[in-house]
Amino acid sequence: MMVSMVSTRWRRVVGATVGAVDRALAVAMHAHGTRDRARHRVTNDNARIAELDAIHRDYGDRALLEEATSYFPSPGAIDPSLRGVRREARAGRMAVDVWDAAWPSPFVPYLDAVAPKYLSRIENRTARARLFFGKTGFGGRPVILALHGYLGGQWLLEETQWPLAWLARRGLDVAIPLLPFHALRRGPAGGAPLFPSADPRITNEGFRQAVADLVSLARWLRARGAPYVGVMGMSLGGYTAALLATVSRDIDFVMSMIPLASIADFAREHGRLGVGDQADAEYAALDRANWVVSPLARPLLLPSSRALVVAAEHDRITPVSHALRLATHFGCELLTVPGGHFLQIGRGKAFRGLASMLEREGIVSPRPVR
Repeated sequence: MMVSMVSTRWRRVVGATVGAVDRALAVAMHAHGTRDRARHRVTNDNARIAELDAIHRDYGDRALLEEATSYFPSPGAIDPSLRGVRREARAGRMAVDVWDAAWPSPFVPYLDAVAPKYLSRIENRTARARLFFGKTGFGGRPVILALHGYLGGQWLLEETQWPLAWLARRGLDVAIPLLPFHALRRGPAGGAPLFPSADPRITNEGFRQAVADLVSLARWLRARGAPYVGVMGMSLGGYTAALLATVSRDIDFVMSMIPLASIADFAREHGRLGVGDQADAEYAALDRANWVVSPLARPLLLPSSRALVVAAEHDRITPVSHALRLATHFGCELLTVPGGHFLQIGRGKAFRGLASMLEREGIVSPRPVR
């Protein structure tokens, strides 16, 4: 009884703490993007709904949903420039070679009206990834693309965010790609990244470019000998990973952690819509405007046994409801850990769940590589 009481009290303390951190950082992120939202604010709610309906008409052709390549065209082959960063024993006795890869991202927006603004950031026209290869060097081992969240992509941060040594011991090489307009792709302008945006058109185009860059990288890795290429992501990266698994057959497995699942849900949960019936109408209009890039709009292109969704019990940024909605849509396992969005207590359980899935599917050895 005493153990049970202590455990319950501990969980309550943890929940209150991680929830408070999430709420504080949500306020900071909200303030960080205020200028962007102000630029796209219209005079009244009815005008906003009309604006969103117009965007839906621009992106709402049924063919864009029924055939993924209509909106996400197959990218050409890439030949990245590679720069050696270092070699280190991050995985016990296994030396891990670290490389930076860069290649042109010849992206052209689907909507001509967006092109001048979207293409004005020169830095975003170069796709980038940091690569961690062990044991066999390039090729020969499964590779997992690890996708960062909003405001992420700084190499030092990402190298501490992901359990690189543990993944190497489990037989996986890792690539950390940068999402559009983040970190080195952001440029010197400052402020919030251009993507995702209060303008749904920029958001739609950003995910379109992200998919093209990631598919190009996955195909290059496979051509270099990777027997499997999968993807995992957190938050915005979790959304992108899930989207990728519904529009490309170049991905062999997916883990979406503490994911954003619906842009409209996020806007409603964080008070970015109107009130009452007007809020409901704006929610529906926003959902339609971004539906072309929703991971809920198309079926999973993998066996559900190769998909895993992870929720954090006390997440106040992308609550459990997001993960539940995504896992239900995919028909896959939902795993819940006790932490929050930023204080990811118990996240080792998530990565062990990933390893179990990959062992079961024959993608990695059931024993850690030494």
